[in-house]
Amino acid sequence: MSEKALQDYYPDDLAHCYGCGYLNEHGLQIKSHWDGDETVCLYTPRPYHTAVPGYVYGGLIASLIDCHCTGTAAGAAARAEGRAIDSEPPFRFVTASIKVDYLKPTPIGVSLEVRAKVTEIKGRKVVMDAWLSAEGEVRARGEVVAILVPESLFPKGR
Repeated sequence: MSEKALQDYYPDDLAHCYGCGYLNEHGLQIKSHWDGDETVCLYTPRPYHTAVPGYVYGGLIASLIDCHCTGTAAGAAARAEGRAIDSEPPFRFVTASIKVDYLKPTPIGVSLEVRAKVTEIKGRKVVMDAWLSAEGEVRARGEVVAILVPESLFPKGR
């Protein structure tokens, strides 16, 4: 995907998240993109993301769903307000709640596809359904409630 990812629009001082921060050299650095009214993220787990031999650690699956959805929330909120995603104040969301159902073991060493769809936007809250697939099968489903970070919590000097 050649277009900029939703996470690429985060201001530098808000781009350090382990899952989606482009400035966290040790993080996952996931990238989410619009695909119609859904968002999509592709990620290939590393061998050290294992739970039991051959399968992905569930915490990674939850992290992928989590950070994909906070990026989705930023993009959806910008669209809903008719503003550019990189306008001020920034659209930066954190997770208020996450629920993940693990449906089938997720194989390691293959590309994972995470998709999300917004089900509600109300005030500072965005609710999304998400699902993670591998080899054409849904392996996990999630629901994420993301909340817009208030400006009072932004780093000092912003």
